[in-house]
Amino acid sequence: MCGSVDFTIDSELRDVVNCHCHRCRRWSGHYWAATAASPTELRIADDTTLAWYSPADGIEYGFCRTCGSSLFWRLADRPDLISVSAGSLDQPTGLHTTAQIWMAEHGDYHPPLPGVAEHHLD
Repeated sequence: MCGSVDFTIDSELRDVVNCHCHRCRRWSGHYWAATAASPTELRIADDTTLAWYSPADGIEYGFCRTCGSSLFWRLADRPDLISVSAGSLDQPTGLHTTAQIWMAEHGDYHPPLPGVAEHHLD
């Protein structure tokens, strides 16, 4: 939001997946809409304002120390992938929401998106 974590991605992005797990809902304040790329293609101009929070072994959420924006998510056992907040990207993105995951933990205050594939992970 503030621009302190200035980044570019030098590759094609995966379409958007909405994660409804309890951690992502708390992290984002709703479900977390994310695209993904290879971490080797992610270029951060200055990472001094980027911080990481680990709520459990092997899971990390990246955010801006200045404004608190939710930016990244990664798994230790998936070093080939980093999820990127779709809302942090400049428009037009050309991306589409193609899936909604962790529907078993879906918030009770809104319905699932119609026409978007649901995956009930646990």
